[in-house]
Amino acid sequence: MSGTPRTPTITDALRARRLLAGHLPPTPMWSYPALNATTGATVLLKHENAQPTGAFKVRGGLTLMAGLDAAGRARGVVGYSTGNHAQSLAYAAARFDAPCVIVMPTGPNPAKAHAVRALGAELIEAGADLGEAAVHAGRIAAERGMRLVSAADEPELIAGVATAYLEVFDREPALDAVIVPVGGGSGAAAACLAAAALAPGCRVVAVQSAASPAAHDSWRSGGAQLRRPNRTRVEGLATGSGFELTQRILRDHLADFLLVDDDAIAGAQWTLMRDAHTLAEGAGAAALAALLAYPERFAGQRVAVMCTGGNASESEIRACSAVAA
Repeated sequence: MSGTPRTPTITDALRARRLLAGHLPPTPMWSYPALNATTGATVLLKHENAQPTGAFKVRGGLTLMAGLDAAGRARGVVGYSTGNHAQSLAYAAARFDAPCVIVMPTGPNPAKAHAVRALGAELIEAGADLGEAAVHAGRIAAERGMRLVSAADEPELIAGVATAYLEVFDREPALDAVIVPVGGGSGAAAACLAAAALAPGCRVVAVQSAASPAAHDSWRSGGAQLRRPNRTRVEGLATGSGFELTQRILRDHLADFLLVDDDAIAGAQWTLMRDAHTLAEGAGAAALAALLAYPERFAGQRVAVMCTGGNASESEIRACSAVAA
């Protein structure tokens, strides 16, 4: 995108829900007695890991691709991602028969890289982190005349992701809080958008890895786009700077922003397997990690926990088992 991206509205989210109805069924949201006992809260686990790409971002990819005209689809899209955004764009491009190039940092999650290629996208590994991959993606887009898709500063992505929260509040309008993991912040921004319109009494709480706190620190500073060290091993949270559009929305609506360490996230992955029979990647377990790390903030409350993705690698599953042991 060029210029300042516009702020999406609840009307955009409602349009996205109508558009996605022909592509994606609603995902389940269940409560598990064992998980409630472990956390001391009534937890409603939103299973975005059940999406066809294994993660919530497919909602945004399909919404963005559907909004392109025929010429825009023919030119194709370029995205940069550690994995789930990449799969989202690749999946949407395949649905709409559009070319797609994905740039991942060197040495990506093998399962996510395989999924991107299986969807027919061209995968290029470049850069040591997401920031360097973004620069490379921008060059490719300019050289090939393709549309560069930001990892977060896209109104269509946020509107599409907001449909998950429309489902949450349709099911449970009287929630006390919803906890959302943050990398670039599109999920938390989408939650804020939906909660402000449909459940203004519900607190939206964001969570990020303490090893990559750029979005957290940006929000705490008042919404600036700060750069911070990006050292987390949790791929979906590995961003080194804040994003302008998502920070703008979070600044206006977010109730709180918490940090957890990577080992706490791995422990939450294990808890999800044990108590909720759910395989989550690290980012997909981060919301539960916050609930476990700050129990006094949620004790006795009705809390939606977003399991944003289930694309865990074999080594990641083994690592979380080791932490639990």
